[in-house]
Amino acid sequence: MAAAKRPQLKVEERTPEGSRAARRLRRQGFVPGVVYGTGESTPFRVDARELRHALREGSAVLDLSFDGSARPVILKDEQRHAFRDETVHIDFLEVNLSEKISTTVQVELEGADESPGVKSGGVIEHVTRELNIEALPTDIPERIVVNVSGLDVAATMNLNEVSAPEGVEFLDDPDETVIATVTVPTEIEEPEVEEETELVGEEGEEAEAAEGEEAEAKAEGATGDEAESGGEES
Repeated sequence: MAAAKRPQLKVEERTPEGSRAARRLRRQGFVPGVVYGTGESTPFRVDARELRHALREGSAVLDLSFDGSARPVILKDEQRHAFRDETVHIDFLEVNLSEKISTTVQVELEGADESPGVKSGGVIEHVTRELNIEALPTDIPERIVVNVSGLDVAATMNLNEVSAPEGVEFLDDPDETVIATVTVPTEIEEPEVEEETELVGEEGEEAEAAEGEEAEAKAEGATGDEAESGGEES
């Protein structure tokens, strides 16, 4: 990718002063960050909106501009806020555009709804979501898109069925790395609750009848006792 077509991100060097200073930067609309180079690192601050826009460009390589001096970098790490949709810290890695590097890329599935397995009631399980690759910085894709529209029920797609983009080499084991599978949900048999309910109902009725008979007997006994007592008094 030509330098003119890469996203440009203007940053300013900063002096690292701890978490309190970092929070102050965020309140001012900046994101603290660090760019790592060959044996050295440079702390910087960048406008949060400009950073968000540059990352949405989808380019693996972008240029950090320090006072007009551009440094080609790739994203090393992005720390996100736990609750808000915002970046709280960003790390970049300076790269040599003529040397291959090892990195990771996200895996995206397409065509799932068209697969025979899904149409038959199966469910696509996305097993591997990130792949290790080696490529020149300018050849690193934003993502690896895998078409799963041909998967049938109980099918498994391994990495050996995926074609690497031009200039990209997969570093994961092609035979052992599972990209996606199609599984059929197991049907769970509902317990026969009605019979148990009927049984409980019958037992309940019998218990109630027994209690009624017992109460009745006690009542009759009490009445007899009262009658005998009344006869003696008279």
